[in-house]
Amino acid sequence: MSVTTPRRRTPLLSRVLRTAAVAATAAASVLALSAPAQAANPYERGPNPTQALLEARSGPFSVSSERAWRLGSDGFGGGTIYYPRENNTYGAVAISPGYTGTQASVAWLGERIASHGFVVITIDTNTTLDQPDSRARQLDAALDHMLNDASSAVRSRIDRNRLAVMGHSMGGGGTLRLASQRPDLKAAIPLTPWHLNKSWSNVQVPTLIIGADLDTIAPVLTHAEPFYNSIPTSTRKAYLELDGATHFAPNITNSTIGMYSVAWLKRFVDEDTRYTQFLCPGPRTGLFSDVEEYRSTCPF
Repeated sequence: MSVTTPRRRTPLLSRVLRTAAVAATAAASVLALSAPAQAANPYERGPNPTQALLEARSGPFSVSSERAWRLGSDGFGGGTIYYPRENNTYGAVAISPGYTGTQASVAWLGERIASHGFVVITIDTNTTLDQPDSRARQLDAALDHMLNDASSAVRSRIDRNRLAVMGHSMGGGGTLRLASQRPDLKAAIPLTPWHLNKSWSNVQVPTLIIGADLDTIAPVLTHAEPFYNSIPTSTRKAYLELDGATHFAPNITNSTIGMYSVAWLKRFVDEDTRYTQFLCPGPRTGLFSDVEEYRSTCPF
């Protein structure tokens, strides 16, 4: 049996092959350099998010605050502005309390959201008995105050093109009303919302509605759920129902409300797709979960 011995490459052939490899590598480098780089998100703030970070009592930014005094606040009852100490520009959020409530009832949300890279005002309303549509006007006035009348430290940190609103109970109803009137808002988050109007078919603002399954003041069957269902499917929206929670769940520190509120604001005010993972497909529901139900118009 004969055995064929492999032919050895000549030195000349080896040099030719090495030259061709170097040329191919150089060509690939030129193509890589000439290809357009993917633009970074200019609104991205903070480290890569984790569930632990979002569930923590505060985020990665240290926070300062200033008062918006009632006498100097045009159109609302004053409040407190929380803002990151780091000198940068951020989206801005106005938060209204509910019927008979004061800014103290939503102060934890102001500090928590600001610590994730937002400028936030928690407001007092003109009277604690103000109805939802009045609270909508006051949320609008509070946004204007931050943009035009707050200190330079606050004004210089706000991107006036990235604004959002939140509210509890009648403040949540006011949030829906303002979202229906201002399609330029980037996000809206009604918390256990109350409103006599049940149809919000003209809302185009990305809206996260948080309801509570034990709510007897604004039961989800007559408030949060029909509100959500009435918002068109063309609008990016989500419905999260807290398990074992009452109407007043947003008035005390709540890791689920904090986590998903921050994730929603990050996704739609900051356009930060790193947070999509927490919203689509969303939280686990059912046994051993704080969430009774979650629906959305994912993907977004």
